[in-house]
Amino acid sequence: MRNKNNKHLGIEIDPELHEKLRYIAQYEGRSINGQILYLVRQCVREFEERVEPIPKKE
Repeated sequence: MRNKNNKHLGIEIDPELHEKLRYIAQYEGRSINGQILYLVRQCVREFEERVEPIPKKE
């Protein structure tokens, strides 16, 4: 069941990139959505390690 506190993000992606993303996600045992979340989390983690921790909103 979906968490109602989560934000929805719609993106447009060209068919070739979508197919490549689907291939990678399937190879790594994730859904496309799961793969995108994995990549976003990885990007945030790398940014925080390289630059600074991102403060949480209160």
